[in-house]
Amino acid sequence: MNTINVTKRDLTVKAKKLRRNGYVPGSVFGGMLKEPVALQIEESVARQLVRELREGSRLKLDLDGTVIPVQIKEKSLDNLKHEILEISFQALSADQAVNSVIDIVLVNADKVTAVLEKLNMKIPYSALPADMIDTLEIDVDGMPVGTIVTVGDIPELKSEKLALQVNSDEIVFRITDGKRGGGAASEAKEAPAAE
Repeated sequence: MNTINVTKRDLTVKAKKLRRNGYVPGSVFGGMLKEPVALQIEESVARQLVRELREGSRLKLDLDGTVIPVQIKEKSLDNLKHEILEISFQALSADQAVNSVIDIVLVNADKVTAVLEKLNMKIPYSALPADMIDTLEIDVDGMPVGTIVTVGDIPELKSEKLALQVNSDEIVFRITDGKRGGGAASEAKEAPAAE
């Protein structure tokens, strides 16, 4: 787990001015904290964090000498201005289950010559901090047309330590030939006829 340095934010300084001064506003809540703490993060550190980590990723905050294990709860971005508006963190306690999300990453997707439909690439769940999973990689190289992978097909998601918040028969991804018109496109076409 990475450790990043953060400092308490002076709430008399508005967020716009804070960003102009090279800092990104943030907050940390939950866990052993009695109340949320407003933070400021150096912009270069915040940019690296946004680039390298996802929501649900774990790290540690060094807040004025106190190290707090956290997960990234939310990243607010302004893509037009290429600006990070705010980053919020949830403090983790070893004995407290927290809600998070597992990102499914498909490796070698460029080698699939058929249509690769990504349907559920974020799996919501809850677990104790020690059992949390940030990302799961699935190698799709060599998978044939007709492959359907559900949540229940992924071994790592069968762990009793994870309380999944999605049905095991939900499709994560499938590989189709694209000719039969399956998937969301055909459902959209069929919907008006059903009305």
